[in-house]
Amino acid sequence: MSTSGESCPTLARPAIATGSVAVSAPRRRSFRLRPTAAFAGTALAFVAVALAVGAPSPLFVLYQQEWGFPSWLLTVAFAIYAVTLLITLLVAGSLSDHIGRRPVLVGALALQVAAMLMFLFSRDIGAIIAARSVQGVATGAAMSTFTAALVELAPERQKKLGATIGSTAPVGGIALGAFFTGLAVQFTSQPTTLVFVTLALLFVAGILVVLASPETVAARPGALRSLTPRLFIPRAARGEYVAALPLFLATWMLAGLFIGLSPSILHGVFHLDSGILNGAIVAVPPAVGAIAGLVLTRAPARTTTIWSMAAIMLGIALTAVGIAAGLLPVLFAGAVVAGAGFGAGFSAMLRIIAPLAPNDQRAELFAGVFLVSYLAYGVPALAAGELIGVIGILPTALGYAAAIAAAAAVAMVVQIVRLARTVRGDAEAAAQPELTPRR
Repeated sequence: MSTSGESCPTLARPAIATGSVAVSAPRRRSFRLRPTAAFAGTALAFVAVALAVGAPSPLFVLYQQEWGFPSWLLTVAFAIYAVTLLITLLVAGSLSDHIGRRPVLVGALALQVAAMLMFLFSRDIGAIIAARSVQGVATGAAMSTFTAALVELAPERQKKLGATIGSTAPVGGIALGAFFTGLAVQFTSQPTTLVFVTLALLFVAGILVVLASPETVAARPGALRSLTPRLFIPRAARGEYVAALPLFLATWMLAGLFIGLSPSILHGVFHLDSGILNGAIVAVPPAVGAIAGLVLTRAPARTTTIWSMAAIMLGIALTAVGIAAGLLPVLFAGAVVAGAGFGAGFSAMLRIIAPLAPNDQRAELFAGVFLVSYLAYGVPALAAGELIGVIGILPTALGYAAAIAAAAAVAMVVQIVRLARTVRGDAEAAAQPELTPRR
């Protein structure tokens, strides 16, 4: 089994089987990117997917002002993306383990192009919700497959870099998407056209990159059977996966708070409707998170998860104070601190989990990771949207913040216990030879 996109025995088999080596081999070489270029191009295509996740958020407030629909429909437009993404992860999360990474990625990116065009030509909130649904399907199909492909395409000595980019690309892309859309809203007369045409072109470029990249897994039977909705975690990864659940809950609930509710918080609590501020408050936590994840790539992963949960608890406390007291700088300070914990913690956890699955089960493992993550991202935000109409934005936001802090506290305790067990096991293993009696 190949563990890197640099090996090519699997790619050569079809040419041998058809007896067309002399014809097809040169053609394949002329249209294949070098491994490093394929890795970089795939990472950029993944960032584009995440850009599209964050991009619509600053536009939702404009849609509401123009079309006059109630605030709870904003939450529906936000949450429907998470729902369709989750369903897709359950159904197609492991499909690329059977038919290969490239066919799934090309199909997902083509769906992204369709979603961007639907956004571009939307004329009411129903059309936006439909576009967001298609986007959720496309992102669900792409998420675990891109992450697995990045680990496999990474240079042999830098497999951790593949896992790190796989975890930070979604985070950093969301930040860039939200911020650039905020700038477009503030400084251009047609932000919708600029944003969605640009994203559609990026996805077309991504399709070309994927088509020119090597395949990293061999096709194997069971593709139709893999479409049965299920959650399967490879045996070797199950212990770490279960221990990581509170961390996934804390980090992605945090993302849901800032991406899903922060424009409503700025409008309802601070009475601000600035495109730049809407984009910035959505962008700050994932942007800082992406930087933290990349900077701490070489830090001990388990220790990083512990400190990241402490950062989330401190950051969310500052966020709550900023919201309750109406202090915008404090709110942004909390977003910075909590965002660092978000990115560092999620990235470190993927570095722990990724090596525990073989290539032909890695997409299924990441499907399980993102399934839980997007449940934590979408369901609490949807519930919060319902509560806003009942108890108001301020109590809802503060309650949401308290739930994030509680999840982070549980995650920190679990990771401390895991670290203590590892240290104790290493000490016992080191002492074992000394306890063996000499003969």
